[in-house]
Amino acid sequence: MNLPRRDFLRLAAAAATLPAAPRLASAQAQAYPTRPVRILVGFAPGGGTDIMARLLGAWLGERLGQSFIVENRTGAGTNIATEAAIKASPDGYTLLEGCLPNAANGALYPDLRFDFVRDVTPVAGATRESFIIEVHPALPVHTVPELIAYAKQNPGKLTMASAGIGSGNHLFGTLFAIMTGIQLVNVSYRGAGPALVDLMAGRAQVMFASISSSIGFVKAGKLRALAVTTTVRQPALPDLPTVAEFVPGYDTSFWQGLVAPKGTPAAVVDTLNRAVNAALTDPKIKARLDELGVVAMPGSPADFGRLIAAETERWGRVIRTAGIKAE
Repeated sequence: MNLPRRDFLRLAAAAATLPAAPRLASAQAQAYPTRPVRILVGFAPGGGTDIMARLLGAWLGERLGQSFIVENRTGAGTNIATEAAIKASPDGYTLLEGCLPNAANGALYPDLRFDFVRDVTPVAGATRESFIIEVHPALPVHTVPELIAYAKQNPGKLTMASAGIGSGNHLFGTLFAIMTGIQLVNVSYRGAGPALVDLMAGRAQVMFASISSSIGFVKAGKLRALAVTTTVRQPALPDLPTVAEFVPGYDTSFWQGLVAPKGTPAAVVDTLNRAVNAALTDPKIKARLDELGVVAMPGSPADFGRLIAAETERWGRVIRTAGIKAE
């Protein structure tokens, strides 16, 4: 077939422009990052999620040559920060420190304007962490059985501090209450940091708190630790029993990692995933994680996506069983 010269030139010009956008996106991804990156955190400073975001952000900044700035956007059980991240441009310059509450919020908030599993791109899992059941020293309990007995003797009077409905503190305490048949009166704060302050002041009596955010207070005698929430004892507190030693089948841990808006270029995701995995094997980071009682969770973006999906199903069942409603 013979085309007129004018038509041929027009088609050739159009064909030449087709790869331009992919080439541009690829070049941008290969250069990433060329400017500061934001990591949004849905909790106030001082909690375990904030601590890990800052630890990772500092390492990524050194590794990739740009600042990774942690921005705390509290409120609505992490939904404010999450929605801001999801609506951001999918270019890798706005990330979210995704965590367990994100998996619970779909069941808690039926009117959300986003679907976490559908609307984010998993980037890299970072850590899993055991929590500690800890109480104010004035509370007359020293073991898990004593806590259960005290709660049964004082129904509706045991106050539990948390970072809000659907936070790890709240969900882990709720599952414990379901499995032991006790009542824990949740008192919500804008983050684990403020909740721990009130626990130490005696304005709350018990808390399921991350090791990383509270181990210093436990070692200083400001809080009394009763047990860890995982099924194995933790090296950071080797003499502390597990909850499962008294409540068979109880097993909870708090996970977190980086996610990006859906549509973030695969090359950017791969760059970040490799960097996070490298951080988790860095001797200095590993030493810090050991000190905080946190377990590294390296893997692919797909690995992190599967964890998010499984945890969304698990905590959705707990929320529906307990009849939990968002505040």
